Amino acid sequence: MNPLIMIPARMAATRLPNKPLADIGGLPMIVRAYRQAEASGLPVAVAAGDPEIVEAIEAIEGRAILTDPSLPSGSDRIRAAVDAIDPEGDFDAVINVQGDMPFADPGLATACAAILHGEPDCDIATLVAPELDASDRGNPDVVKAVLALAEGERQGRALYFTRSTLYGDAPIWRHIGVYGYRREALNRFCAAPPSPLERREKLEQLRALEMGMQIWARVIDAAPLSVDNPADLEAARAMA
Repeated sequence: MNPLIMIPARMAATRLPNKPLADIGGLPMIVRAYRQAEASGLPVAVAAGDPEIVEAIEAIEGRAILTDPSLPSGSDRIRAAVDAIDPEGDFDAVINVQGDMPFADPGLATACAAILHGEPDCDIATLVAPELDASDRGNPDVVKAVLALAEGERQGRALYFTRSTLYGDAPIWRHIGVYGYRREALNRFCAAPPSPLERREKLEQLRALEMGMQIWARVIDAAPLSVDNPADLEAARAMA
């Protein structure tokens, strides 16, 4: 396969305004995320909703594409950006890495690419990690993945994603918001309207499942830090 990493980013974050440019150890967060993605060895670009983000990436000689700020989601943003830089479709897979994971292991992107390569029926690849503690189970901010996964296996098909508490004593898998899309799957997904379950759970990936697309997930050992609020930002600064 010939994958491209795209990092969607915009300034208008509700809980942490101007988040992509937040300083972490002397570097904007989006720059840290970009450099982590570069370390994967795959080509990288940022799908930016604002010119300030483009300027930050171009200042390190990176690649960023300014997209329409009115686009409704990160998936729409990466589709617009990849279409702009690769109209011929040379990149047959797009790996969506979040710009608010400044210390994400570069192997997360290559893991998603490996799922797509190894599972011909997989339309979208993603990652999960074990729960941090028992409080995750009832926390609606923790998205849980329900997987067709036998004990001891590390990769399987995703059956559902939910914010609700799951029944039973089986492991709870925290969903990690890194996605690998086949190019055709990304186009189909973005062309479809939000689905009923997507609107109910406020989880975009449910649209793909309602469309009949296959999502496969691989278990990783631990979830990377995601900066969603001021407390997360302070934790990230302590890691820098």
